[in-house]
Amino acid sequence: MDTPVAEQTRRRSGGSPLWRYLVVRFLLIFPTILILVSMVFLFMRATGDPITAALGGRLTPEQLAERIEAAGYNRPLIVQYLEYLGDVFTGDFGTTLSDNRPVTEVLATYGAATLELAFYAVVVALVVGVPLGMVAAYFRDKWPDAVLRVFAILSYATPVFFAGLMLKLVFSVQLGVLPVSGRASIRTELTLSRIDGATGIYIIDALRTGRWDLIADVLSHAVLPAAALGLLTAGVFLRLVRTNVIGTLAMEYVDAARSRGVSEYRLVRRHALKPALIPIITVIGMQIALLLGGAVLTETTFEWKGLGFQLAEYLTARDFVAVQGIVALLAVIVALSNFIVDIVAALIDPRVRY
Repeated sequence: MDTPVAEQTRRRSGGSPLWRYLVVRFLLIFPTILILVSMVFLFMRATGDPITAALGGRLTPEQLAERIEAAGYNRPLIVQYLEYLGDVFTGDFGTTLSDNRPVTEVLATYGAATLELAFYAVVVALVVGVPLGMVAAYFRDKWPDAVLRVFAILSYATPVFFAGLMLKLVFSVQLGVLPVSGRASIRTELTLSRIDGATGIYIIDALRTGRWDLIADVLSHAVLPAAALGLLTAGVFLRLVRTNVIGTLAMEYVDAARSRGVSEYRLVRRHALKPALIPIITVIGMQIALLLGGAVLTETTFEWKGLGFQLAEYLTARDFVAVQGIVALLAVIVALSNFIVDIVAALIDPRVRY
């Protein structure tokens, strides 16, 4: 319980350190999103107006000028920018040029697939990276540690598309044990599309049906994309866990437990694991951007029809309105994800709040 002096000091300082920290982090979301969205807008406009980029060469100069004027791209750049910001903050990301669809509809249709893939990738990264990091710390400077450190370097240095192609070659082409592409078989997709209130996240929709064949089909299609994308982050987690577990094992309280006869395995599992997980939670926020960037190549490699797959399609069609909307949404997701990670980290580790 706080003493009267401590309580007065806390009140004068504007509340608890946790609340001050969370309020500051929340307020920082808005300038972060503004900067990211502005950068997307300016980079897209650096190549000219979207109409010319998408339809130039397919329309006569008169038709092109008419389209540009109708869309307002002949106005001053600052006017376009302010109008774009106003539309974005009201949830209007424009209409695609190649297929004339509202960008918000594209985001809603394909966003669930990318979210599902990112979740699978994080699970793979945690399941692979954390235990292997503990093993590397347990066998510090021995051959298992050396092997795992090489594995960590290879996992985050290997391009995700190359890892995906190798996984497809081995497990789909050579062994034939896993599907080569897609989110599910055609039969499963048709069944899931008929569910009332379908979420678009196949594993959730499959679980709602209670049919194990659908669940198995969805998971089997997710194994290779999740592995290709998840291993990209698993190497980072492995190195983090190894470093932090080794640091924790050198602490005095661990030496005291070791002197009482506590086994090295128990020291690693019970005393060193939790402190080692704190930096991982912090790093997850930064890895979200890496995962979303890797999702573009992963989805294209495995024909996983999410935002990354659609982004590649719109880039090919030079549909910069769609590209601008998708990238802006991904930027917002990264900013919000980092805020959530900051909250979790502050709740677990009090040192983060100060």
